[in-house]
Amino acid sequence: MSGLGALRRIGSPRPEPPATTEACEFCVADIGARHGHVADVSQHRLLCVCRPCYLLFGPEGSGGGRYRGVGEEVRRVADPALDDALWDAMRIPVDMAFFFDQTGADQLLAFYPGPAGATESLLDLTAWADVVAANPVLGTLEPDVEAALLRRHEGGFSCHLAPIDRCYELVGLVRRSWTGLGGGPEVWREIDAWFSELDRRSVSVGRDGAR
Repeated sequence: MSGLGALRRIGSPRPEPPATTEACEFCVADIGARHGHVADVSQHRLLCVCRPCYLLFGPEGSGGGRYRGVGEEVRRVADPALDDALWDAMRIPVDMAFFFDQTGADQLLAFYPGPAGATESLLDLTAWADVVAANPVLGTLEPDVEAALLRRHEGGFSCHLAPIDRCYELVGLVRRSWTGLGGGPEVWREIDAWFSELDRRSVSVGRDGAR
């Protein structure tokens, strides 16, 4: 090829890279950004799935108990019985955390979102038992697929029983938006907006689970 031809080739606009699409991890069909998830109980991971495959699995499990569909309902506890003393007794070092039962784990797991992702916290089980005693609805969590998402904010507390994939969505938001030592104002605006949207999509229940 002549030097002129090489220059023309180099100077020509490059074609746009092909758009990437996410595929269902069961049937490899294309799925959109908003899609369902199934928990692989034995491998402790979430699988992205298309709607038809999602409908094959309910929260009660299928596939010999290995797979459990992650539900979509969010329950917001309207009047959570929480205070600073209970929060501090749980040994949660920040103001947001989610708690869930995982098959094969010796105890309830507690994680909080941060700039490095989801960080596990050593939960004081006696303190958690006190929290559940004051808020019996927290004893109804579906293992592997549902978490209690607690937040201390502006002198008060919020409590949601949320699908586990929503909790990891929050983790991704924090990790993506965090800057500096304190996170920066943008990440806290995004967190507030995320919780506002969660409230909008939730149903309100009492401490005992009554709607």
